[in-house]
Amino acid sequence: MPVTISGTNGVTFPDSSLQAAAASPYVLKNRIINGDFRIDQRNNGASVTASTTGNEIYTLDRWSYYASQASKFTVQQNAAAVTPPAGFTNYLGITSSSAYSITSSDWFTIKQSIEGFNGSDLGWGTANAKTVTLSFWVRSSLTGTFGGSVRNSLGNRSYPFSYSIPVANTWTLISITIAGDTTGTWATDNTTFAQIFFGLGVGSSNSGTAGAWAASGFGSATGATSVVGTNGATFYITGVQLEQNTSATPFERRLYNQELANCQRYFQKSYKVGTVPGTAVSTFTEMNGRTGLQGVTTTTEIFREVKYIVTMRTDASVTIYDKAGAAGKVTGTAYGIADYNNVTANISETSMTGFVFNIFSYTSALGGISAAWTASAEL
Repeated sequence: MPVTISGTNGVTFPDSSLQAAAASPYVLKNRIINGDFRIDQRNNGASVTASTTGNEIYTLDRWSYYASQASKFTVQQNAAAVTPPAGFTNYLGITSSSAYSITSSDWFTIKQSIEGFNGSDLGWGTANAKTVTLSFWVRSSLTGTFGGSVRNSLGNRSYPFSYSIPVANTWTLISITIAGDTTGTWATDNTTFAQIFFGLGVGSSNSGTAGAWAASGFGSATGATSVVGTNGATFYITGVQLEQNTSATPFERRLYNQELANCQRYFQKSYKVGTVPGTAVSTFTEMNGRTGLQGVTTTTEIFREVKYIVTMRTDASVTIYDKAGAAGKVTGTAYGIADYNNVTANISETSMTGFVFNIFSYTSALGGISAAWTASAEL
């Protein structure tokens, strides 16, 4: 029998009937990309230690972590291989690496930023601001009240929310309805419209009262459970959906190639699916299926123009790798006979549609070049 639990701002539904994963007839119902965590271009399911502090670090596609202290948790697709909710095959898993007591200024979160083009119709910042509902499946080894927030890019408007996980190690469906913000600045272009945070341990200075808009950039609700406060604690999430509605509807499952293309607007690579960027591989596959990125030679220069798979959000930041996985390098071919790595490459003419990499004034008789690359235009 389903159990309904009323929380501070939402309702908890441990019944899979409400949000079964199915193909949706809607267009852009769900403003979250990769909310079912199928796409992991960067790590291909490998665990990532949150060792970088003070910056947003992307793990699974479109999802980043922020940590004010190093190495307090790990992030992994399908961590510990638990069974996801019915209709889902993947989830994002957080595992605490120690029992860390957060200070008032600490900030541990996972987040997705929503592009302005994908939220402009909500009318936030105007008298016509529309109501949205955030829904997701969550599972933790801890019980209690957890928190998160919706925030604008300037960090001067936020809506902290809280929700309850009543039973440990059990998938629970959460639904939180949020009246649209009628004030503040909310981007409607290719910059950040809104940021959706899930707190893993957010200090009192960065937490606010749940259930109301605040003129501050809070990351969670006051009094929320700290996942990083318990060694080995787990926090798993999937089926994240943000929709214009006053209640949750079934999760919008998009076709795999469509969702991959949605992710590639923000991050893409020349490596094959399943190959982690920066690893040593015997061959590189160009986007159109040819092996290698063969350069055009002159007496002093080798260069190659690369076109992206999909148009990116903005001019991308490009990293080149050689066959040994060395960043900033390409593999040179001497008259098409012998390969050697670590030829320094220069990146130029980056844009939303592609880039050029080249080698100037080389000293060896190169007959061509091969390289792999990644391009990032994350928010």
